[in-house]
Amino acid sequence: MSFYDRAQRASSAKAEPTTSESTLLPALRKQLQEIVPVDELAKLASENPERARNEVRGACRRLFEGPQWAYASAEVRETLVGQLLDVLFGFGVLEDMLADESITEIMANGPHNVFFEREGKISPSDRKFADEAELRALVDRILGPLGRRIDEASPMVNARLPQGHRVNVVVPPIAIDGPYLTIRKFSEHVITLEEMQESGSIDGPLRTFLIWAVRARTSIAVCGGTGSGKTTLLNALSCSIPHEERIVTIEDSAELRFQTHPDVARLEARPRNAEGTGEVTIRDLVINSLRMRPDRIIVGECRGAEALDMLTAMNTGHDGSLTTLHANSPEESISRLTTMVRYVADLPVDVIEANIASAIDLVVQTQRAMDGRRRVTDVVSLEFDRDRGRCVSSPIYTRKADVEQGSWVRVPEWLERIERDGIADHEEVEEWKRACSLD
Repeated sequence: MSFYDRAQRASSAKAEPTTSESTLLPALRKQLQEIVPVDELAKLASENPERARNEVRGACRRLFEGPQWAYASAEVRETLVGQLLDVLFGFGVLEDMLADESITEIMANGPHNVFFEREGKISPSDRKFADEAELRALVDRILGPLGRRIDEASPMVNARLPQGHRVNVVVPPIAIDGPYLTIRKFSEHVITLEEMQESGSIDGPLRTFLIWAVRARTSIAVCGGTGSGKTTLLNALSCSIPHEERIVTIEDSAELRFQTHPDVARLEARPRNAEGTGEVTIRDLVINSLRMRPDRIIVGECRGAEALDMLTAMNTGHDGSLTTLHANSPEESISRLTTMVRYVADLPVDVIEANIASAIDLVVQTQRAMDGRRRVTDVVSLEFDRDRGRCVSSPIYTRKADVEQGSWVRVPEWLERIERDGIADHEEVEEWKRACSLD
């Protein structure tokens, strides 16, 4: 018997009219679940999603013939069916927020506390899940097609949606108030350095400097805290890489976008499967990338043993590579990298720091202000002080949080060769120096 036939039988039964808008969707869902077992619907959805949607639409049309829906207009009924399909097959109460391009992050702290981030600010949402079971069902729908599982034995998971959004889920007993679901959204549109200048994240002279730095094949580490715009800046920098160069990207969850560059090989790490095997780490991918004939290696984030291999690659002919680090200042990025290298190599600190200074030309610091705006606050070069046996940072550019234009400290040594390499002519360089008050 089809869902439609079951609904026809159910609609002939007497029932109280449904009139309150706040109860319409729960009432419709309850009636559908009374005639269609959840497991049967889930099985059909996995085998033939489009047929499952059509069956639900047909069942709803038949249920609407019952007396309890006499006061619901055709427009209301159509809206209810769309909402029910979102709940059963889509993202439910999160669907509208996922479609909203201005929202960059969605956070559900249990079923009744949903928040979103817009323009760097977190706000509460009026959307709520009906109960913990509805939120958990959404989690299962997200992870199921990705071949991932989450349960008490493995209560945390990171995954990537087909749209590119990054998902993190934590469930009880680790999560105290029910499942925690966090979705970091990534737009298909790649924000460029020009757009970052228009938004005030960088100023004009810094935009020009960063473009020259990428084209001059300087190796750059973008540093900052969580949500400070590191990945956005990294993607914007990568847009300046010449099209004749081959790029290999390495990420934990693929977030970088390359819409115009013709030669990009994208690699993504893989966690252990349910049997505890099959893991492919960032370090594995960095090592493998060296065999893929890269001109540039872009590591989405260095946060472990792969730091050693990244530094090795930068020091052995793969200059112009890019990466991001979690660090609150350029100086802290040195100690962070040193610590990560010592995870896997028992080397003296001075040897590690000498390699860091040799591998990384520039550290670009990002910061999210209290008003939610993200800015580049510092650019430094790294040098090795042989007398002290330490890697030290040398300021090039700095910008205070309350000013629109940064100040320049000096001209880096590599800038002298961009005229020779045809990256910029003499007049362009002199004009830039005047704009930076460096002439």
